[in-house]
Amino acid sequence: MTLDVPYRSIADMLLQRVAATPDRHAFAHPSADDSGPVWLSWAQVGERAKAIAAGVRALGVGAEDRVAILSTTRLEWVLADLGVMLSGGATTTVYPTTEAADATFIVSDSGSKVLIAEDPVQAAKMTGATLPALTHVVLIDGQADPHAPIPQLTLADLEAKGRAELAADPSMIDRVVESITPDHLATLIYTSGTTGRPKGVELLHRGWTWEGVAQSQLGLLLETDLQYLWLPLSHSFGKTLICGIIHVGVPTYVDGRVDKLIDNLAVIRPTLMCSAPRVYEKVYNKAVTNGTAAGGLKAKIFTWAVSVGKEKVAHEQTHQPLPASLKAKYAIAEKLVFSKLQARLGGRMRALVSGSAALSPQIAEFFAAANLPILEGYGLTESSAANFVNRPEKVKIGSVGKPLGDLECRIDSDGEVLLRGAPVMRGYHNLPEETAAAFTEDGFMRTGDIGELDPDGFLKITDRKKDLVKTSGGKYVAPSHIEGMFKAICPYTSQVVVVGQSRNFCTMLIALDPDALAGWAAGTAHEGKSYADIVATPEVKAMVDDYVRQLNDHLNRWETIKKYTVLHRDLTIEDGEMTPSLKIKRRIVEANFSDEIESMYEGSLAHL
Repeated sequence: MTLDVPYRSIADMLLQRVAATPDRHAFAHPSADDSGPVWLSWAQVGERAKAIAAGVRALGVGAEDRVAILSTTRLEWVLADLGVMLSGGATTTVYPTTEAADATFIVSDSGSKVLIAEDPVQAAKMTGATLPALTHVVLIDGQADPHAPIPQLTLADLEAKGRAELAADPSMIDRVVESITPDHLATLIYTSGTTGRPKGVELLHRGWTWEGVAQSQLGLLLETDLQYLWLPLSHSFGKTLICGIIHVGVPTYVDGRVDKLIDNLAVIRPTLMCSAPRVYEKVYNKAVTNGTAAGGLKAKIFTWAVSVGKEKVAHEQTHQPLPASLKAKYAIAEKLVFSKLQARLGGRMRALVSGSAALSPQIAEFFAAANLPILEGYGLTESSAANFVNRPEKVKIGSVGKPLGDLECRIDSDGEVLLRGAPVMRGYHNLPEETAAAFTEDGFMRTGDIGELDPDGFLKITDRKKDLVKTSGGKYVAPSHIEGMFKAICPYTSQVVVVGQSRNFCTMLIALDPDALAGWAAGTAHEGKSYADIVATPEVKAMVDDYVRQLNDHLNRWETIKKYTVLHRDLTIEDGEMTPSLKIKRRIVEANFSDEIESMYEGSLAHL
């Protein structure tokens, strides 16, 4: 059945939302003293977005012309993007962590006419670059430099310019919005990739409006919710959430400061939050280490509560009613243990969503045991991020749920997941050969992921097609499966990378979580030592040895980890080892730690 989408564009969707609920809460930002949210109504969002739209039109932006946004997640990012949508232009997204060389490449390759930068530091990434299309730089924070080689103005200046334009022609933006069609370009999002230059993914208004409507069908977004949005808006996951927010009218607090996230949850008290798995992993690590570190009665109660919670989850997964005795035990477990975790997330959480990378089934099981089920989903930048997701009323742990809307999916003969439908990209910007290679003859997009559909239509992703490791013995190993298992077994883990391509056994690089490790060292002779010093201790080696043994007990012989190295530091975005959406760049990790890898294979027949 074809999904009914009652919008021509994101701009049309926004104006309909403003007209329907002008006085309701739309988006909030943190107050100056961090005491709570400051709200804008939909009418205020519409007014500011129209001013920005008229302002960028005055700077020469027309239909499908690109405007780049280079900023952290904040309210002004949302307003700027909506302004570009209302102007008829298209947004080019640039992560604020992007190095200058890649940032200038994206702005140049996209042909962006205007750059909206967070501050002069971000704007300075364009210094010295040849950017023939770029005519203006707009600063969200800071003062415009009158001597800058590319003319600068502030966002306040831009909005003032736009208001003046609208005073002279009040219906200008309404006429522009009428001219935008579903097939117009809305967004250029550059994939971070693991090697080479990033590729610009061309996403149309048709796909984004489809996303807004498709999300609302799940019962996932309710206008009575309060959503906490911290995800990078330069990423397609953040962008697709904005579309769902507009269609449903979900009040949303916007704050990209990840270091403030856990503390702010208790202040904002959201009912809905979407995240990459790393946040859930950190919450899990903290809960498990706090629950077991003290030993004695507290640890016994925690372990008992988790076992009761998992028993409850087992019944739920097989659709069996809970026995009265289990209900009674779970009520005690929730009061003694799980209520504390629920309170840490604000105490009102109705739905947690995970996407952008694989979530360990064991960690998903733990959250479900705590009555905080995580709805894992799946999608790609090339298909507007949200393609599959578990439903609130039916979560199948280990799967990424069922397809949204009328999206078509089939599994190719080699196991690759293929997708076709409205949210799929038009193609890669200025890359016709790569675009052609991305599609089958009948128009299905190749995802590069290996997966399987069960009889109920739930999709399980088993690995990236290119990340499957083939040992020298000819056995295939799925690294992400093993890595997810280890993260669940060892609550001190930050990141882990399995190595084994063309080797005669598998090894593992392990980065421990600095915060969890500091907690482990507290009260011991190692308290206050640096991360590097702590991981070098015999006690840490003994601890990790035990966790690796536990992991190997659950693996096939050819998958077992024969050797491992605990790294002297965590993996970082800055060192190029992770994407801004927290996916591991395996090739770069293996290059950066090649000495450690080769030492594990020294003396073995590693390349036979």
